[in-house]
Amino acid sequence: MKKYTYTEKKDTRSGFGDGLTELGRTNPNVVALCADLIGSLKMDQFIKENPERFFQIGIAEANMIGIAAGLTIGGKIPFTGTFANFSTGRVYDQIRQSVAYSGKNVKVCASHAGVTLGEDGATHQILEDIGLMKMLPGMTVINPCDYNQTKAATIAIADFDGPVYLRFGRPKVPVFMPDEEFVIGKGIQLTEGSDVTIVATGHLVWESLQAAEQLEAEGISVDVINIHTIKPLDEEIILKSVAKTGCIVTAEEHNKLGGLGESVARTLALNAPTPQEFVATDDTFGESGTPEQLMAKYGLDANAVVKAVKKVISRKK
Repeated sequence: MKKYTYTEKKDTRSGFGDGLTELGRTNPNVVALCADLIGSLKMDQFIKENPERFFQIGIAEANMIGIAAGLTIGGKIPFTGTFANFSTGRVYDQIRQSVAYSGKNVKVCASHAGVTLGEDGATHQILEDIGLMKMLPGMTVINPCDYNQTKAATIAIADFDGPVYLRFGRPKVPVFMPDEEFVIGKGIQLTEGSDVTIVATGHLVWESLQAAEQLEAEGISVDVINIHTIKPLDEEIILKSVAKTGCIVTAEEHNKLGGLGESVARTLALNAPTPQEFVATDDTFGESGTPEQLMAKYGLDANAVVKAVKKVISRKK
């Protein structure tokens, strides 16, 4: 099995900030809006280099989305930035009506998603955002796994015509993906195996690779696939894998209701019914704690993936 290592840890929100900065230098139509969280969204350098292309809206997220939708009419490509909870739950109506329904070219960029937000607690740790956004007709939903992939995704969505939800996080996590072009809607095969498929997204990709190493040491051969684009889902790579392994585990830092796991389950139900286990939060809100404590408590770490794999393998006929 291919082994993945890392030399540094970086937060995925910094990947967004650096990608946005690069876009500021290469695409004159890119503009940025923020709801009073410039530092948290790592927008400082973009603003320093492009002050006339930045709009500080303040704590008025609904207004931010409306302004962003209006800016697209003049050919601008607006990137909005705030916490994931405020990027989706607080402004769902505005995104639905002014962005999705209208097909506006707005990039809704959301940091501090999931329980890895940590000590800020349940009111900020949205675990429903992927479900909310993937249900909107025409909305593309992207959840990259590390700094390199987040930077590449940020750059890629500027050239994509249509509304996008880009989700990333606060904690520093291993940088292990190559610095390469991001292809929207195309999953990435990380390891090749024959006993079980693990389909993971976001922070759970690294945890799944760690789980795969443990499982390989026990003689269990693992296919690990990085699904960075939740919608549109790369059904082909998933169906090809389960045809070989006969069972699957989905892993995500999100509620098991409405997330990647349910999208995969629908794909399997329609094409190739297959035993599946879900690594996700179990229809619950989060709480305050360190990211590591919360990932362990809510069953979102490598150990949880290992347990799910052994359970799903036992269900194979």
